[in-house]
Amino acid sequence: MVVLNDLYDYNLKIYQDTDYFKFSLDSLLLAEFTRPQKSDRNLLDICSGNAPLPLIIGKNHNIEITGVEIQKEICDLANKSIKENKLNNIKMLNINAKDLKNYFPGNNFDIITCNPPFFKVNKSSLINENQKKALARHELTITLSEIFEIVSFLLNEHGTFYLVHRPERLEEIILLASKSQLPVKEIAFIYSDINKSAIMVLLKMNKNARIGVKIKSVVIDKNTKTYQNIFKEVNP
Repeated sequence: MVVLNDLYDYNLKIYQDTDYFKFSLDSLLLAEFTRPQKSDRNLLDICSGNAPLPLIIGKNHNIEITGVEIQKEICDLANKSIKENKLNNIKMLNINAKDLKNYFPGNNFDIITCNPPFFKVNKSSLINENQKKALARHELTITLSEIFEIVSFLLNEHGTFYLVHRPERLEEIILLASKSQLPVKEIAFIYSDINKSAIMVLLKMNKNARIGVKIKSVVIDKNTKTYQNIFKEVNP
């Protein structure tokens, strides 16, 4: 069933289908972690879902945004939300992100963001029977390695790539980033309890940047009332 919800406390509306999935904390955190500069002209959001990040960034920044979502029904929801919020600086592409090289030249985007499927697919994988949810959670249509390949191609010289993922894949992410000439510049670990392992990690990478990384820890628990400006201390 399609419903129109508030996009948390961002003064935005978002269409969602209760039979698929709803926007999640990782999308909100990625939107907060992403910091467009005045000189940034455009942003590409890979694996957009129903477009929570494009909506938040598009409302708060004067930047052209392209969202990419492979599932047509979910892409249609994103387009409805864009129209509902009257955001003319956002457009959606209903394609597999692996095909982006057919749509844009290399070195085309100032910023690329991605909230990808977190889980690899192998013989032991427990894949959701709901195909819509399975595609969002598992690497059935695109892998982490393929994402880095397309980001490296499309990102401008010294452009910025923002990624949210699971901490257990951090080593793999750093290796792929190094291989793709995307040195990690910032890492933010997200905790629900500082005495437990991190539940999420966000990374900022800059194409062909010098080596050197800043690390931040953020605790999000029942006392957290808003995610707006939650990474304020991370800002340079």
